[in-house]
Amino acid sequence: MLNIDSIENGIVIDHITAGRGMRVYELLELGKLDTCVALIKNAKSEKFGKKDIIKIEGVTDIDLDVLGFIDDHATVCIIREGRLSEKKRPHLPKKLVNIVSCKNPRCITSVEPVDQVFYLCDEKAHRYRCRYCEQEYKK
Repeated sequence: MLNIDSIENGIVIDHITAGRGMRVYELLELGKLDTCVALIKNAKSEKFGKKDIIKIEGVTDIDLDVLGFIDDHATVCIIREGRLSEKKRPHLPKKLVNIVSCKNPRCITSVEPVDQVFYLCDEKAHRYRCRYCEQEYKK
């Protein structure tokens, strides 16, 4: 069995839907950190069968909007001095800014340097639309 040490201070993102861990890693830009980051894919889970987990040493704050967009069922555990200090659940954000890009070649965002802004249009289906051209974002 794989053994990853516990962390003294940092964040554990738990209960990530299996297969989404790498997307979380990319969108949170964890590869740019100069600290220890562990990505565990397809870990056993009694509740879900399989899950992904990310452990980040030394960081105590992440963008919950990005995490909520990718997987609003994940759990963020803040670890301080080796103990669970706080537990957070991300929520599906109402607005995304510069997290995803519009794929419509006729959208103003394709030719002008403006922020990529998407608004939540269907909470149940997790659907977003571009602020400028109304193009639906598809995961």
